Amino acid sequence: MKGDVNKIHGVVVFFMVATLAGALFTALWIYEVLNLTPMIPSTTTTIILSTPSPPPPPPKTLIPFTCPTTNHSRTICHSSLPSSSSPPLHPSHSCPSYFRWIHQDLRPWRDTGITRDMVEHASNFAHFRLIILNSNLYILRYGHCFQTRDIFTIWGILQLLRRYPGRIPDIDLMFNCDDLPLIKASDYNNNGKVAPPPLFRYCSNDSMLDIPFPDWSFWGWPEINIKPWEKLKEELKEGNKRMKWIHREPYAYWKGNHLVASTRFDLLKCNVSQSHDWNARIYSQDWFNETRTGFKESTLAKQCIHRYKIYIEGNSWSVSEKYILACDSLTLLVKPKYHDFFTRDLMPVHHYWPVRDDLKCPSIKFAVEWGNKHKQKAQAMGREASNFIQENLKMDYVYDYMFHLLNEYAKLLKYKPTRPPRAVRWCSESMACRSEGLMKQFMMESMVNVSHYASPCALPPPFSPVELLMILRRKANSLKQVEKWEESVH
Repeated sequence: MKGDVNKIHGVVVFFMVATLAGALFTALWIYEVLNLTPMIPSTTTTIILSTPSPPPPPPKTLIPFTCPTTNHSRTICHSSLPSSSSPPLHPSHSCPSYFRWIHQDLRPWRDTGITRDMVEHASNFAHFRLIILNSNLYILRYGHCFQTRDIFTIWGILQLLRRYPGRIPDIDLMFNCDDLPLIKASDYNNNGKVAPPPLFRYCSNDSMLDIPFPDWSFWGWPEINIKPWEKLKEELKEGNKRMKWIHREPYAYWKGNHLVASTRFDLLKCNVSQSHDWNARIYSQDWFNETRTGFKESTLAKQCIHRYKIYIEGNSWSVSEKYILACDSLTLLVKPKYHDFFTRDLMPVHHYWPVRDDLKCPSIKFAVEWGNKHKQKAQAMGREASNFIQENLKMDYVYDYMFHLLNEYAKLLKYKPTRPPRAVRWCSESMACRSEGLMKQFMMESMVNVSHYASPCALPPPFSPVELLMILRRKANSLKQVEKWEESVH
């Protein structure tokens, strides 16, 4: 009898709970479906039920661009670029960590600033002087650059001015287009008594003070039919999808000009022969035939068919590095002597596999054998590098790097830049309208047509001495570890 009472009591309790739950669920369902407003007691003061919507982004402004209607018409630069009537938005995120090297590259002038005499002293090493005044760009030439390096470098800076109108300060700088850095740190290691001349170029190294700047190929390299980076980066991404890593040729691949440096000539010895197979497939570029056929056999997006790709410097750093890293293949990086603006952020055995310069062939053979035995790790390393290039080397970040580098440089100037007597104004119209063929095509494809009023990414702070030491130590330890692995099998 007592058990029956308990059972009845349990049923009643269950029924009451179920009834309340059903009523609550029904009320919530009605509120959700019918979007009813909950009742607020009359005695309650104002209650905010939702956060206010963010302000709409500033309207995009198309930048005018017109060419003369006839060949005899004079190309006239627009008097000024459009300016924004609204203040720029706050940065939505921090820049990639390689932006921190901007502070390090400008450190030699942190205490002294940059004087006009310092800049003009750099003219002894420069191909051209670049001046920006009120968002207008002027060029004073000192010498001839190889191919169209200077043309597309200047073009890139003009696009920066179009992207951020009115936000690039007045600037006076010297630029060298050659491969090798020139400003030796040892010549100015005198406690700041004589400051080095500031010189911009595409690469530098640990013993030089040249200031790295994004290279010309980001806007195209017409002489060898390399498209502007924004388009080519997407082609490389699509090319990676055509063949999965596991189905690619299990060898290390390299194709290029071996005549520019002894280290590349030495790489040819690692090719497969009747007596040795170093797990490498090396091809020397036939420049005469490729030039004749428009480099149709050197399409970069079609070269991602090997599990491993070799990067080796030429006369100095090579623009090929970003294309190789973007391939999803594991990059076998022969020990470099130089760096560009972003590669100092790459870590051995994380973004690439290090290869010894003094023992290239056995080092390459070991790397390929290791990767084929540890396929998942090798594939992950290749994907890490490819993701780094695709995400951290977007053109948005290339422009933002230029923006911050030039702004930080301008802060160091101890004088107001002026236009030299023989300096000539350059603009997008005067460059693109007079160009032909691939040069004009690449300029039109890489042109910035809409002003960007949102702020660039936020520049991260400089490295502390401890952070720099930790980065160098981490790289050194990784290199030593790989060398130990190699030595253990010999």
